[in-house]
Parts: sequence; structure tokens; C-alpha cells
Amino acid sequence: MSETLKIYCVNLRRYIPVAGGETLSDILLSVADEIGFTPICARVNNKTEDLSFPVFSPKQVEFLRASSPSGSRVYTRTLCMMLYKAVTEVCPGLTLRIEHSISKGLYCRLLNSDGSACFLTEEMVESVSDRMRRIVEADMPIVRKERLTVDVTEMFRRQGLDDKVLLLETVRELYTVFYRLDGLNDSFYGPLAPRTGLCRVFALKLYNEGFLMLGPHPEHPDVPQQPVTQEKMYRAFTDYQKFNRIIRVSNVGELNRAVQARKTSELINVAEAMHDKLLGRISDDIRRRHDEGGAKVVLIAGPSSSGKTTSTKRLAIQLMTNLMTPKMISLDDYFVDRDKTPLDETGDYDYESLYALDLERLNSDLRRLMDGEEINLPTYSFEFGRRMEHPRPLRLDRDDVLLIEGIHGLNPELTASLPADSVFKVYVSALTTLRIDDHNWISTTDNRLLRRIVRDYKYRHTSALESIRRWPSVRRGEEKWIFPFQENADATFNSSLIFEIGVMKKFAEPLLREVPHNVEQYAEAYRLMRLLSYFEPIEPDQIPPASLLREFLGGSSFKY
Repeated sequence: MSETLKIYCVNLRRYIPVAGGETLSDILLSVADEIGFTPICARVNNKTEDLSFPVFSPKQVEFLRASSPSGSRVYTRTLCMMLYKAVTEVCPGLTLRIEHSISKGLYCRLLNSDGSACFLTEEMVESVSDRMRRIVEADMPIVRKERLTVDVTEMFRRQGLDDKVLLLETVRELYTVFYRLDGLNDSFYGPLAPRTGLCRVFALKLYNEGFLMLGPHPEHPDVPQQPVTQEKMYRAFTDYQKFNRIIRVSNVGELNRAVQARKTSELINVAEAMHDKLLGRISDDIRRRHDEGGAKVVLIAGPSSSGKTTSTKRLAIQLMTNLMTPKMISLDDYFVDRDKTPLDETGDYDYESLYALDLERLNSDLRRLMDGEEINLPTYSFEFGRRMEHPRPLRLDRDDVLLIEGIHGLNPELTASLPADSVFKVYVSALTTLRIDDHNWISTTDNRLLRRIVRDYKYRHTSALESIRRWPSVRRGEEKWIFPFQENADATFNSSLIFEIGVMKKFAEPLLREVPHNVEQYAEAYRLMRLLSYFEPIEPDQIPPASLLREFLGGSSFKY
């Protein structure tokens, strides 16, 4: 008689006997009462899987809530599948495009057959929402399938999913996973819930040319998120999407086709020229405000790995072409002494807190500079944890402008004592407008995380494991100190580059492969490797030395 197969359930901290061949849903039936919640997916050997995953050998299994990071992504993808189903039934002939995350939701548009935006009404959006709710109430099964890619390609072609056809033709995998909901097929970047009834909380709201799909509120999961005003971010996304359409690269399939046709040099040159043009416009705005008696101080803010440092250096060059002299100071030098530094929730020094800065000294120095006085810049010693005073005189002449880079630049409390018109605020973020396909967007957060993994390994000798482990803490700091103030910006600079993930692939993949399988961070590493697998690699030697991407890859003509 053969020995009973066992899996180790992390939730119960014990082994569970199984016969072999059962799905995770089957196994869950026998332990549901003990687990005490309704899982939406599971982590199997530290890799996120849907609940239809069959078990044929010993595994470590952790069932996950919808509110967990992996579960939240599964929930959102499942809403996208239901939305696609509802649109095909309520608005036949229209194409659903899920474009990017904004205003606490996903921005979606419906397109006519010629690619133009369909004019939406409240009634149309409500009709789609009502159909989604009926799909939820029917608790329809969502079935995972896997077929030869040539067969899946033909199936998608018949459904009119031309963007998915192009992606599959350029990725060239032998087999492809897809999901089926009531006869409708779709593919997603990651697993889905096993049935529609698990995703009951959502809302659709009319928004500009399209609508927002809002999932559950993270702190109150029984109600949907409420949108926030992000019109400046919306315009920044929209401008770049127009640029994508002009160069005919809006999704990964089109990018891969350009790489295979050896057109990457043209793409790189045009994208870099776009960065120059955007920074030139910001420089012109600063010059104009300066001539009107304002914009003496320029604050450049943005989240981790948004490219603030290179953006600041390139903006300085543009300002010089406008006959202005940029002078720079670092907010790091205005840290309070270590014994006065606030502590975070874990008891560590919170250097990301606004109150880790000596706001009184900073504001006093800035006021004196604008009054034409000379100041002595402080110097903060991280080694000794206190401010050191050395001779560092600074004065602003008539055509000088002071550039200050730091995460708190958009927070009005940073420069509360200065006249509002004396400060010009620039927000920098990698607002990723490239889509995998019409129903799968690329997260701006993932783009930044890949940048950070590559940069931290090169310059700080930090492993991908450690970068991934620290990332949730970084994100919490951004949510508290950066994102609430985005709309305070006078200008938004989108630091993303249409080709960059193809370049990052060569650097990031080896680092992600080094993440051990026996740690929970492997799930995130695997997910990022899956994202990179869609991209044709682009050789980094084509990237110019002044490119913002060089801040992360190395080889920049700037000194950091």
C-alpha cells in the first residue's frame, strides 16, 4: 500500500493528507471550517496559484484572503474578466480597453470599430455595472485552460482580440494559459478566482472619456473605493498615450514587433527626445514664472525610483538654455539630529517622515536666500547622526533658481512660510502607459520596483530578495508622504520610457532568479519574471549616456 500524500498547510501549521490529483478547491472543502475565511487563491511553494491547481506531489500551501497583496491582484483581474463579459453583452461591437491605474481605480475606455473613443453616458456605465452584478449573483465558474498557443491565437482572433494575437505571435510560447467564463475566453497576467461570486464588491463610475472600475476599499473591504481627484495625473497619462499612438507602440506586442524589425534605435531616440521636450516645457514655465517675480525655488518630488535625480539634472540643463543659473541643495542636509528623529511603527528611525527634517531651519534659510542674503548650508553626517557645520556659503543672484530634490517637495508644510508664488513644484513619476494587451495593464509600481532592484544591486550591493522585502515599507511611506500631494504639482514629468522594461529584462532577470524558492518573496520575484517574459530583450548599449534610465543601469554621463 502506497504512503499517503501530504501537503503542509501554512494556515493550519500542520500536514493534510490528500489522495493526489485533487485541486486546491477540493482540499479546501475538508478544512474550510478550520481556516475560517474564504480564500480567493493560494500560495503553492511560494508561488501564487488559482484554486484549480491540482496537487500530485508534496507541497507547501497557504490559502490567501482577497485582502492580501496577491489576493487583491487576483480579485482585480477577476473583475476585469467579468467586465469584459458584461461589455460584450451590453455593448456588442465595442472594444474594452483597460488602460492604467488612477484615482484609486482602473481607468477603462470603450472604443468604436475605428479605434475612436465611444461617447459614454451614465446609463451605459450603469447598464454594464448591472450586468456585472448579475454575473456575480449567478456565481459562474471561471475555468482555467491550457492549449497549444496556435490554437489559443486562433480562438482570440475569432473573438476580435487582435492585441492578444500579436502578443502571442511575438512571445512565441508553445502553450498558453487562458480562462473561460460562460463561453468567453481571455488571458491574464496571473491567476483568477474560481468563480464570480467571490468578487462582489466593486463600482463603475464615469470618468473623463471612460470610466473607473473601483475594487474594495483596503480598510473597509465591504464597500468599494471612492475615487480621488487626479486630473493632473490623468493629463500626464493621456499625453503619453497620444505619443504612443503616434509612434505606433501602445502594447507589448507592438513593442516586440518593433524590436524584431530592428527599429529600437528609432524608438529610443524619439522617446528620449520626448523627455527633453517635456523638461523644456517645464523649464519655460519656470522662466516665465520667474520673470513675473516668482519661482525662485523649484521643488522636485516623486516616489522611489521615479528618476528624480536625473530629472533634476536634466531640468538644470534646460534652465541654463533659458539663461538661468540652477543651484542645488539636498534636503538630506536638513535632517534633525538622530536623537530627535521620529520612529516608525517598528521602532526604527523614520527618515521618510516630514518631521525628520528641520523645517524651521529650512524655511529660515530659504527666506533669507530670497531676500538676497548669504546663508551657510548645513551638512548632515549619517555616520555621526547629527548636523555638522562647515563653510558652504550660498547666495541667489538675479537669474539664479534653487533646485531642491526630495520626496516631500509637494507637501505644503515643507515650505509653509514662503509665498506660494515663489515656489514651483514638479512631480516626477514613471507613469507606465505601455499595456500588455487591452485587458492587462503594466503597473507603474512594478516598473519602479524593477528599476529599484537593478539600481540597488549595482550601487548598493543589495539583493533582489532584500529589495522586494523592503518594498512594502517603501510603499507605505509613499502612500503617507507623497501620493496625497500629487495634485499640488505645477508640472508633472512622466519619467517612463516606452522601451525600458525590454532593456531592464537583461539586468533584472538574473537577479530575480537568485531569490530563493523557500521564502515568501519568491512569489513576487516569480510574478516579475512572468512580466519580463513577455518582452523581447533590448540591448542596453543603444541607451544614450544622458538617458534617465542610466540612473539605474549605470554608464550615465551625470555624476550621482
